[in-house]
Amino acid sequence: MIRRFLLMMVMAVSIAPLVPAQVRAEEPALAHMVFFTLKDRTPANRDALLAGCKKYLNGHEGTLYFSVGTRAEEFKREVNDLEYDVALHLVFKDKAAHDKYQDAPRHLKFIEENKSLWGKVRVFDSNLALESAK
Repeated sequence: MIRRFLLMMVMAVSIAPLVPAQVRAEEPALAHMVFFTLKDRTPANRDALLAGCKKYLNGHEGTLYFSVGTRAEEFKREVNDLEYDVALHLVFKDKAAHDKYQDAPRHLKFIEENKSLWGKVRVFDSNLALESAK
């Protein structure tokens, strides 16, 4: 019994450095997904919003993942939401990084310069338990 316990402890200590620190962290990562519906749903407005996201919202401290793109129009199943034009995906290392981003001058500048483009914005924030893909 003691031998088995010691073996498990040795394995845990030897594997710990291989697991990303974020996965071991006490506080979960935070996914911040934002879906924009444009007032005028033109390709030019869509491209302008994409450019604004790339210019102002990428590279903030504490960001683990950033991507922005357009709705995949080929998906039109009953479960697909068709009421947005641009999707922004950010994953922050924790809630504190997210909160800092919300007040960051670049984020506020993005809102100031781009809010005239959107008619509706939906935000989905969720806590994540990060695991390696299988």
